[in-house]
Amino acid sequence: MRISTYPPPSAEGAGLMGKPRLSHWIRRVRPDDDLVVSALYREYHGPLLAFVVRLTGGDRQWAEDVVQETMIRAWRSAERLDPASVSLMPWLATVARRIVIDDRRRRDARPQESGDGPLESVPVPDEMEGLLHQVLVSDALRALSPAHREILNETILRDRSVNDAAEALGIPVGTVKSRVYYAVRALRVALEERGVTA
Repeated sequence: MRISTYPPPSAEGAGLMGKPRLSHWIRRVRPDDDLVVSALYREYHGPLLAFVVRLTGGDRQWAEDVVQETMIRAWRSAERLDPASVSLMPWLATVARRIVIDDRRRRDARPQESGDGPLESVPVPDEMEGLLHQVLVSDALRALSPAHREILNETILRDRSVNDAAEALGIPVGTVKSRVYYAVRALRVALEERGVTA
């Protein structure tokens, strides 16, 4: 099995040419030490980011997130990393590739977000006009005499016939008819005073 030397050796050289192997800092630090993350980030951030940008189709923000998650996983796995390895890039690239694949699967499993566009064109009935009419009618009804309010309440709001209203109120049918007539006229005047016309 051939060991990858990606990223390419630096001017100092790798391994035999004077560059300290990973074992130099993996053996010296505890897995929870910030030095592990700093050394990983310093050595591999640039090449790993370039690799992940290609995996994400040029989405740099997503690539940055993937690189950060990869570094966190490397930090958590520091005690399991091979200190004799010349480069961790193959391991980091594999982890990053799996993160990108998992992200894609999650995105595909979720329904597509639609945004607010379609909702803006859905017609919504304007209930404000109806509410305004209710307020004006209520106000106009309060302007009527108690007898007129009572007769309109029985005949119109409770939807009773003239005979049923007469029986409920204990007044003659003829009185009910005349009160309804005058109450409707008074209500029309009260509504016109408030700007409502038929």
